Amino acid sequence: MISNQSITQSTFRITGMTCGSCVSAIETNLQNKPGIKSITVSLLPEKAIISFDNNILTNQSIIEAIDELGFDATFLNSKPISQQNKINQIQLSISGMTCASCSSNIEKQIQSLKGISKVSVSLLSERCTIDYYDSEWNQDQIISEIEDLGFEAQALSIICINDSDFNNDKDKVLLVKESKSIINVYGLQSTQDCLALQDSVLNLDGVNTATVDLASETLTIHFIRSILPLRTIVDHVASQGYDPIVGTGTDSTNSIQLQSLARTKEVTSWRKSFQQSITFAIPVFLLQMIFPMLSNDHPIRKHFTDLKILVNGWYLSDWLCLFLTIPVQFGIGLKFYKSAYKSLKHKSATMDLLVVIGTTASFTFSTLSLFFTPLLLYFESVPINYKPTTFFDTCTMLISFVSLGRFLENLAKRHTSTALSKLISLTPTTANIYIENPSNNQIIEKKIPTELIEPGDKLKIIPGDRIPADGKVIKGESNVDESMVTGEVLPVTKTTGSIVIGGTVNGTGTFDMIVTKSGSDTALAQIVKLVEEAQTSKAPIQAFADTVAGYFVPIVLILGLLTFVGWMTISHSGLFDYIPLPKMFEAGKLITCLKLCISVIVVACPCALGLATPTAVMVGTGVGASNGILIKGAGPLEAAEKISTIVLDKTGTLTQGKLEVVGINWVEGLTNEMKLEILKSIGLAESKSEHPLANAITRFVNQQTSSNEIQDKNVLELIKFESVTGKGVNCMIGTNHLIIGSESFLIEHLKETSIFNGNQNKFIEIEELKGNTCIHISLNSKLVCSISLSDKLKTESNQFIKNLKKMGFKVYMITGDKKRTAESIGKLLNLNPSEIFSEVSPLGKQQIIENLQKDGQKVAMVGDGINDSPALAISNLGIALSSGTEIAIEAAEVVLMRDDLLDVIAALDLSRRVFKQIRLNFLWASVYNLVGIPLAMGVLVPWGIHLHPMMAGAAMAFSSVSVVCSSLTLHWWVRPPNSIQEHPNKTQEIYHDDDDHHHHQEGQNWWKKHHLKILKLFKKIKGMKDDDDDDEVEVEYLPVINHDVDESNGEIFHSKNNSSNNHQHDLSSSV
Repeated sequence: MISNQSITQSTFRITGMTCGSCVSAIETNLQNKPGIKSITVSLLPEKAIISFDNNILTNQSIIEAIDELGFDATFLNSKPISQQNKINQIQLSISGMTCASCSSNIEKQIQSLKGISKVSVSLLSERCTIDYYDSEWNQDQIISEIEDLGFEAQALSIICINDSDFNNDKDKVLLVKESKSIINVYGLQSTQDCLALQDSVLNLDGVNTATVDLASETLTIHFIRSILPLRTIVDHVASQGYDPIVGTGTDSTNSIQLQSLARTKEVTSWRKSFQQSITFAIPVFLLQMIFPMLSNDHPIRKHFTDLKILVNGWYLSDWLCLFLTIPVQFGIGLKFYKSAYKSLKHKSATMDLLVVIGTTASFTFSTLSLFFTPLLLYFESVPINYKPTTFFDTCTMLISFVSLGRFLENLAKRHTSTALSKLISLTPTTANIYIENPSNNQIIEKKIPTELIEPGDKLKIIPGDRIPADGKVIKGESNVDESMVTGEVLPVTKTTGSIVIGGTVNGTGTFDMIVTKSGSDTALAQIVKLVEEAQTSKAPIQAFADTVAGYFVPIVLILGLLTFVGWMTISHSGLFDYIPLPKMFEAGKLITCLKLCISVIVVACPCALGLATPTAVMVGTGVGASNGILIKGAGPLEAAEKISTIVLDKTGTLTQGKLEVVGINWVEGLTNEMKLEILKSIGLAESKSEHPLANAITRFVNQQTSSNEIQDKNVLELIKFESVTGKGVNCMIGTNHLIIGSESFLIEHLKETSIFNGNQNKFIEIEELKGNTCIHISLNSKLVCSISLSDKLKTESNQFIKNLKKMGFKVYMITGDKKRTAESIGKLLNLNPSEIFSEVSPLGKQQIIENLQKDGQKVAMVGDGINDSPALAISNLGIALSSGTEIAIEAAEVVLMRDDLLDVIAALDLSRRVFKQIRLNFLWASVYNLVGIPLAMGVLVPWGIHLHPMMAGAAMAFSSVSVVCSSLTLHWWVRPPNSIQEHPNKTQEIYHDDDDHHHHQEGQNWWKKHHLKILKLFKKIKGMKDDDDDDEVEVEYLPVINHDVDESNGEIFHSKNNSSNNHQHDLSSSV
């Protein structure tokens, strides 16, 4: 816990300011003073509000600092500010990381700083999330610390994660990352116009800097988008009498993300490094490796390899190699030296350090050998024909291979984020908006940048357009392709009232829409954010790689040193007096031992281990997003591997979630007028509730009453309203006490042990046996009626549960319905009574999950995310079905964009496939190092097999590429056959037998053989009109309830009576 600082907020009056530049000068200069926490200067009120640490600064010292800037300051007032436990979270984009050692180094160094709560660095997505106490740190200080480690950092966003002053997520966003926009301004006539417009814009809250250029007619502005929308700036410029148009220089977080995901900077940099280094490396390789193999009388040997210059022992080829190597070693390789120096300065080691040590050792030895050879010849310490022992080719080729490897690695990494890049790019650049022409008050169309769209705008969508924001269709109809957002393959028909999602593609129709969400609030923006967070997260298995990366480089250096010392000892011992010395030592024992040491250093690669998990997670989550499966991080991928039990919520998950009133049973003795008044009271009460049951009853009441009667409902007055979660509604309408709810809820309020008679119990029993839900209504402590509601099963529910069981999962259904209703639904789904939990409250669902976990089961909970949050949160894997726009379901680890249960199977299959790929990557990376390092150490040297430093460098460079390419195979994932819905006719008409022993392939063959005959038969049946068949369908699917017919007004009200002439009808006949 960080000790609280004494923070004071003081207000000063400042005179002498003339424009926004003065404001900027004061803020910039004071912000850099130690102890200043925040500063806001306003030009027109001539005030400054400054928060500072009063242990470092005083009000007087601040006044003096302002005076030094040329302004007059006067203290007005001050107040203390509590800084206790205020933690901010900053998200940064970091470039320059090359391996797991880099990310591990950043985490280790930043985490060790006082005031830093949590650090998470993602190597592949180049993202860093830091939780910090804002009393200790600010954005610039954190970025400075990271850059001091040798990396480039850029702030993307900041949120306050534990301040009680923030009530919702939208308010939490502080967004210290400023946005830049270039606006073309037409109508500027003079420099005075420019200065006036510039000062006017600088006075807007949220503007940091603004510059107007007369020559180019542009306004370049840096501003805080969360405080000041771009559209407000454009409108402000227009209000000054100019014509503003947003230019192409406007940037956004999306453009930064796309550049980062495309790895444009890294790809360009490493391509350039490789092209430059290989240009020098090839001549060096020819001079040192190829030309010496030519015959002694070859002209090349005479003029290059064997041509002596200046002094005895110096050869032209060696000096050419030296001059060709220097630009590579200290020019192109300078980035390695800088990175290695900064890592050593902070007592850590990265892959670049190994490259530097390997190349520097080669270059130093070769250079010393070149310069000392003449001395050795002069003192006759070596034979007269002795040539310098150099291997400059190792330096140049090693840097070339590393550069090539980094280039290919970044190219491959670019493909790991293909799905996310596509999602970010879905938003169109412009939109057609309806606006009112001020001159004639007519509505006209205008094309505006998408950034300027705000909720409430009316847009025109033409064929082929990408929808620019979330909204609702208000006119027209069309088919919309939502495949890139929801994974829905077929176009979705949109008519008036339909919801449309930003980023989806319109078909051939034209429609108008009203914007409900824009910018970062759209479903597409939420999906992008969720996928980004998932790709930044780390799986528990990643902790192993991070631990190894922290010790890998020091261990490799030790192994390299042991290799050198060991072979030096062995080669100079008496062992080879009896055993022939390997041929490679004929070039010299020292140089051979040094080459073995260098091979060990450069062949080892922690990068492959560090990339094993993040590459697979990034590709896997991207593939999932493309298929409408949003996986919130690496943890759920690992959890899905261990799931043994799946618990399914009923309402909205196994059922369609579209409740309909299908029966109403009145007590005897009520007139039609009384029933009508009761219905209106029920409708008024339920209209105040958002429960699905209440919505269904409200719709039913509106259908049952005429338009005049609906107006009469306004006469009723709702005095008191109380909604009890999971039970019902208790309210007062006028002087009448109305209770609507479950049987237990009514018994609790009516203080009776039984409230139903025989006929009522029979009605309830019949309805519950059909799987319908019954609720009951009492008026002034007397039961008046029972209402039956039906919620049809989804077409894929049977296939879904059947496939889950075939996959070996234990399946349970959980519901708040009564036991009889639950078992009736369970029977339709082929669930045993032991697999059904009924009459369970939301809290009870959580307890059931906990009990299953206590039995050693790994539980996945599947729900709609509305009232299942406790169960979703406590389960090992929470899976929520979404409507396509409401994707921010916090309690779930997996969110399915389509309301399709079979996507659960696809999600589980994808998760297992990704985790299998992670294991394969780890195996490949581990085997590579376990084989490569011993081979480089020379374990096979006695048999004449060794690893040249150049080949070791090539192997090291391509190890990372191989792991990334291995992860890219996840792009080949396709939905398993059991996650694709079977043809309805095949399921319902052909497979009457539920015997699981029928094989899927046999069914397919049977269908291919007989489907034409069946289709002909269906056509014949379709032409028939058989009333008996219609009645049979109604009996099967619709409720059978008693009713009375009032011949006077034609209204049908179902009631309980003892008449022997009662008829049976379904409710639909009364509407």
